[in-house]
Amino acid sequence: MVQILLQNFANAISLGSLYALIAIGYTMVYGIIRLINFAHGDIFMFALYVVYYGAVMFMLPWPLAVVCAIVLTVIMGVTIERFAYRPLRSAPKLSVLISAIGVSFFLESLATVLFTGLPKSFPAPPFFNQIATFAGVSIPYVTFIIPIVAFVCLAGLVYIIEHTKTGMAMRAVSRDYTASRLMAINVDGIVTLTFVIGSALAAVGGVLWGIRYVQIVPLMGVMPGLKCFIAAVIGGIGNIKGAMLGGFLLGFLEIFLVGLLPSLTGYRDAFAFIALILILLVRPQGLLGAQVVDKA
Repeated sequence: MVQILLQNFANAISLGSLYALIAIGYTMVYGIIRLINFAHGDIFMFALYVVYYGAVMFMLPWPLAVVCAIVLTVIMGVTIERFAYRPLRSAPKLSVLISAIGVSFFLESLATVLFTGLPKSFPAPPFFNQIATFAGVSIPYVTFIIPIVAFVCLAGLVYIIEHTKTGMAMRAVSRDYTASRLMAINVDGIVTLTFVIGSALAAVGGVLWGIRYVQIVPLMGVMPGLKCFIAAVIGGIGNIKGAMLGGFLLGFLEIFLVGLLPSLTGYRDAFAFIALILILLVRPQGLLGAQVVDKA
């Protein structure tokens, strides 16, 4: 019984870290421009394919393939912001939401055409799948690596936002565009930087997801993307620490409910949506979120 609990705990920490890492991208974009970037999960998916083709087709060293994935997904995120979201920044919220959904569908269709719908195996180095034994429980190295990477990324991001001039500018833009411009802050530059960071985190999360779950397909970003959005809402969308908390709570919810009630395994994805409904009914702003006032 103890070994099962330890195994579930390790899996929950690992899955929660993945959700948290990807959810931070959602929450950063929403915090700055009040946009739910539904294409975030598809950017995550493209990073996996870049690593796959870089390492398998072009025979690049695996670390270099990962760097290429991060760079290309950052370029993709910035391009999406520049041509799909920026022209609609002063448009009604519904128009921007429809644009985000349209970008998501476009990327999924593009991936299906470019990469075909056939599943591919993510080329993870053997090191990540080596086994460590702790208290009689066998745990792959990647289970330990994922939370370490997530915490390092969170710590770095929190430091940037709370202790640098760039972070101060990001906080100012998140409060008021007009006042930020009057203070000589480059609002467009800050928004672009937000997409750079969010896309890079999506790429890192995607690579870690591929190492853990191996199979990649063009629509694989849909469900993780939705769950990470739910994690951001649970923690308080717009709040980075809240996104981290929401990710871990969702990871623990999924793993332990399935572990304790195996008959509910087929309903695993439904748990996230039930949690979303409950949090919206009880605390719509999320656990660490504040009441949001729309910008003029």
